[in-house]
Amino acid sequence: MQGRITPADAGETINAMSVDVEDWFQVQAFAEAIPREEWDWLSCRVEANTELVLERFAEAGVRGTFFTLGWVAQRHPALVRRIVAAGHELASHGHGHERVDSIGAEAFRADIRRARRLLEDAGGVAVHGYRAPTFSIGPHTPWAHAILAEEGYRYSSSVFPVKHDLYGAPDAPRGPHRPHPDGVVELPMTTVRAFGRSLPCSGGGWFRLVPYRLFQAGLRRVNQVERRPGIFYFHPWEVDPEQPRVWQARRLSRFRHYTGLDSMVPRLDRLLRDFAWASMADVFAAEIGEPEPALPQTAMAG
Repeated sequence: MQGRITPADAGETINAMSVDVEDWFQVQAFAEAIPREEWDWLSCRVEANTELVLERFAEAGVRGTFFTLGWVAQRHPALVRRIVAAGHELASHGHGHERVDSIGAEAFRADIRRARRLLEDAGGVAVHGYRAPTFSIGPHTPWAHAILAEEGYRYSSSVFPVKHDLYGAPDAPRGPHRPHPDGVVELPMTTVRAFGRSLPCSGGGWFRLVPYRLFQAGLRRVNQVERRPGIFYFHPWEVDPEQPRVWQARRLSRFRHYTGLDSMVPRLDRLLRDFAWASMADVFAAEIGEPEPALPQTAMAG
């Protein structure tokens, strides 16, 4: 599963491109404004928006990782199959977009188990990667990485080493690490160090809010000065400026969610051209390692 590598410079760093597949009404910023019970009654736009993302990736020759909700896979299994058929890595975003630090260890185990089953049944491939909704794994969830390993996952990309009102673990390592000795490896979101703190250099929200050249300079610094790959992520709803407006949400939440939607597609196209991209599994193959071989049936029985 190899993404486009351009220009033809063997020394160019390949970054990880990822998509968090969820719908516009499932974002944490709207959790207080849109009850979970109403999700099935709202206009579902995730399928069409993800199709647009697949088209932009195909045009650029880029393959990435799609961290998909089990909730989405259950309702749109054909979309999951199209993601896999296009050569992208299928990974888990949990089932119901519930914060890990709010539901507790046992509910978390049930959530990731259910999501993995739905994704693998729909996609016909093994799912090894996980990203927590709203980056809700951190100091308050010391059990999470071990549970992920117990449930058959091989890596997590669930920590954002920044300070934010909705998420963030500013004291977490900025590079791949293993928070629990018996757990999966953590691949945190990309940051740059400036003014004595870690600043975000990943994510559609930050990408839409800052000038493109500033974001470009940050990622180039990570690649060329720190000599390590970055991780970029965004959501299908971010390529959809016509999505419904949630006027009852907080003003700050509306500002973060809707600002820059009109320019997201051309900015994304430019980002796909300006850097080399591949999936999480390809970029971090050395850190993730190979999956354990399945035991023969006789050994399992004995």
